[in-house]
Amino acid sequence: MNNFYASVELLEHPELLDVPVVICGNPENRHGIVLAKNQPAKKMGIVTAETLWQARKKCPGLVTLPPHMGKYKWFSKQINDIYSRYTDMVEPFSIDESWLDVTHSKDLFGSGTQIADEIRETVKESLGLTLSVGVSFNKIFAKMGSEYKKPDATVLISRENFKDVLWPLDISEMFFVGDASTKTLREHNINTIGDLAKSDRSFLIDLLGRSGQMLYDYANGLDDSPVLRFSEREKIKSVGHGMTFRRNLISSNDIMVGVTGLSERVAFRLRKYELKASGVKVEIKGTDLRSISRQKQLSKFTDLSEEIKTAALELIKSSWPAGKPIRLLSVTAINLHDSSDEEEQLDFLSVDDGSRSKLRNIERTVDHIRARYGSGSIQTGRLLNNDLGMDIDDD
Repeated sequence: MNNFYASVELLEHPELLDVPVVICGNPENRHGIVLAKNQPAKKMGIVTAETLWQARKKCPGLVTLPPHMGKYKWFSKQINDIYSRYTDMVEPFSIDESWLDVTHSKDLFGSGTQIADEIRETVKESLGLTLSVGVSFNKIFAKMGSEYKKPDATVLISRENFKDVLWPLDISEMFFVGDASTKTLREHNINTIGDLAKSDRSFLIDLLGRSGQMLYDYANGLDDSPVLRFSEREKIKSVGHGMTFRRNLISSNDIMVGVTGLSERVAFRLRKYELKASGVKVEIKGTDLRSISRQKQLSKFTDLSEEIKTAALELIKSSWPAGKPIRLLSVTAINLHDSSDEEEQLDFLSVDDGSRSKLRNIERTVDHIRARYGSGSIQTGRLLNNDLGMDIDDD
């Protein structure tokens, strides 16, 4: 999708189409990071993930709009539903990108470029959004084709033309080549994708490890990874939630409020995905912006916020000095299992008196109430009227 978050927001603000606009969090809550920008803002040199004050230095008249994740998820589902009209081989890569395998759809809908053009027109007419499509013989080149020409374009990268189209591009344009790899490759006079493709594979492995072999294969069109069906997507490996608070967490009560809110959201999503966790991880960032990460294993699989909260608080207490300010905190459920998995490690020294089952029934009842009457219809007392920004929102 082209400038996805910004394009969705501008559907309700057509008067801003030609004005530089960014989507960002509330700077008063210390969330002033650019999440997305429209084309006019991009032309002003504004980039995703920079701070709002940096963006405003480049464009003093910049317009800011708040994000609405629920809205983006809704549009993402509608777009993937359109893709599914053409093939059942649809593999989402992110909220606004998917790979499609249309090999067996050509007899019905035409060539890959014809299908791509029809999808672009369908999305534009039905949702008012534009997208760019890469058509190729593998996933990596299809992804790079979608980036090659924007907005609203179809680019064909074939076995016959990929050297002419991609090899002259700067090495930083290669998929999966980040800043560190770019710097390392440039130091060895590898400045274009063609330079990478023509390099010695063994040399790249010595230079970059396993990723060196991967990048060599990608540059030479040797990627053969399949597109997965929507129902066969890779299983979720972790479920987490983190936030930068409106003010630093200092007291034990501050930490309790923060961990309670984060744990509730993590547990809700575990139940939504029908998963349970056998481990919990916390990440803590201080006012010096340095982070630590700690994790622990649990004696039982869980999807309960109380148990996740208890584990998270134990990790914080054992790894973070009391009274030292916390700027950002995240709580993540790890080592996930299907809820139907009964092979739990039992603790022979404890007897479940039914309290765990009661707690699960309570939390699921809260889920149902929020689903029916809204996410703010019922809240944990500890979170009421807090000044940390721990407001319940839709997930």
